[in-house]
Amino acid sequence: MTETQSADQSPRPDVGLSVTATTADGIHVLTLAGEIDHHTGDTLRRALDVEATGPVRIAVDMGQVTFMDSSGINILINAHHAAAATGGWLRLAAPVPAVLRTLQIVGIDEVIDCHPTLPDALDH
Repeated sequence: MTETQSADQSPRPDVGLSVTATTADGIHVLTLAGEIDHHTGDTLRRALDVEATGPVRIAVDMGQVTFMDSSGINILINAHHAAAATGGWLRLAAPVPAVLRTLQIVGIDEVIDCHPTLPDALDH
C-alpha cells in the first residue's frame, strides 16, 4: 500500500468546527464556529454529550456556523431527545440565514426551540 492510499483511507480529522463550552446559570452554552457536516459531526456530538445529575439544559449559539448538512440535523435531534429524556431541553440560538433555512426546510425549527439571539435562548 502506498502512502497516498494509506492517507486516503484514514479518517479525516475533525477540522472546520470549533466549540467553546461555558455554563450560565446551570445552562450548558455551546458556541459553535465553522461547518457542521459528516467530517465535523463527532466534535458536535461530543460537545452535546454533557454529564448532569438533573435535567440537561443546553443552549447552542449557532451565530458563527456557516454550513450544516443532514449530519448536523441528526445530531441535534438526538441531543434534543436526550435532553428531553432528563426533563431538560436543547435550544438553538442565532442561526445565520443559510443554516436557519436548512432548519426550516426540514422542520427542525418546529421541534427544537430556535431563538434569534443567545440571550433570548437563555431567558425563555
